Amino acid sequence: MAEQLEFFPVQSPCRGICQSDERGYCRGCMRSRDERFNWQKMSDTQKQEVLRLCRQRLLRKLRANKTNDAEEPQQPSLF
Repeated sequence: MAEQLEFFPVQSPCRGICQSDERGYCRGCMRSRDERFNWQKMSDTQKQEVLRLCRQRLLRKLRANKTNDAEEPQQPSLF
């Protein structure tokens, strides 16, 4: 696959919320520890791939939260 010319550097997705979730991904940007530490060493193509993975992780997490919310009743039973 040919590498596309980038006129601007790929910006870090960091949001300043640097806490790991239960799976080891940052709660703010959804990058793994290795992805965060090696960001400056990565090529633009590698950074784009990390951003794609982060979007997938976020969507997966949102879908999982949505199914958990659907399982809980909106109002507790009175009986």
